[in-house]
Amino acid sequence: MSDLDVRIVKLDPMRVASVRAISESPEVDAWSKLRNWAEPKGFLQDDENHPIFGFNNPNPQPDSKEYGYELWIKVGSDVESEEEIEVKDYPGGLFVVTTCRLTDDPSGRNILETWRALLEWVKASKYKWRQVHELEKVHDPMASESDIILDLYLPIEEE
Repeated sequence: MSDLDVRIVKLDPMRVASVRAISESPEVDAWSKLRNWAEPKGFLQDDENHPIFGFNNPNPQPDSKEYGYELWIKVGSDVESEEEIEVKDYPGGLFVVTTCRLTDDPSGRNILETWRALLEWVKASKYKWRQVHELEKVHDPMASESDIILDLYLPIEEE
């Protein structure tokens, strides 16, 4: 996997506001909910202090077109749960991370293939997969779908 550019990242514990959607396009639906809540608060203009992470929840199943997607945005201690927004404390942890485009990645891999390549990298390394949520961090949440760049975070621990 020499063409896979990876780095090891430790995510500190963080407080997040969470939204989730279950549908045939849950990423779009969850984004709509998050944007409607976060944009008026100015959170989407400050991705350094308010990074956005997402993951499948629940995962797609072969017998269903619907699955779930959950989005988190880092928030301060002053933010409380409301309506469709659930505030959670995330413990953080160690991750192996690579960057890819949502569409037309220069590596020639789609996002699913990039996830598989990242898992193969872990299998060949001194780390093992820590089976908790994998995360997808959005670089620019306001980018068009064709311009979305993601950091894929695969949770790891030392063997």
